[in-house]
Amino acid sequence: MASRQQLLRLTEEAVCSICLDFFTDPVTLNCGHNLCRSCITQSWEMKEINSCPECIEVFPERNLRINRAFATLAEEARKLKLDPKEKESKPHCEKHQEELKLFCETDKKLICVICRDSREHKTHNFLPISEAVEIYKEKLKSSLDSLTEKK
Repeated sequence: MASRQQLLRLTEEAVCSICLDFFTDPVTLNCGHNLCRSCITQSWEMKEINSCPECIEVFPERNLRINRAFATLAEEARKLKLDPKEKESKPHCEKHQEELKLFCETDKKLICVICRDSREHKTHNFLPISEAVEIYKEKLKSSLDSLTEKK
């Protein structure tokens, strides 16, 4: 079964860089980038120049090739009801697909609440991630100050 992170990466491939939504009638430019036909057409009409919005390559002709593979990919992503605008999601546990909410001080890693109750972490100490971040920020700042002073 695919993890949430894998699904989000797959979703990114089915999203137009102009409208930031799933491709509609996707086309491939000569540079290899893919966009919605209407998005690139409108972009070219507004700029009055045929260039790729991603790599800025200029094309003498408007050569748009239909990309059926991306059309299929976008359609499948729509069926999964994935949010194309959800770029950064919270990290999830590989074992349980739960959101990582705790920091295990003993193992020095993020864990979910199900992992916390497992035998593996039974005698360990935990902190909410936000508290752990503050503690480690202070330690890092202290180390940086010390190094700066030595320099």
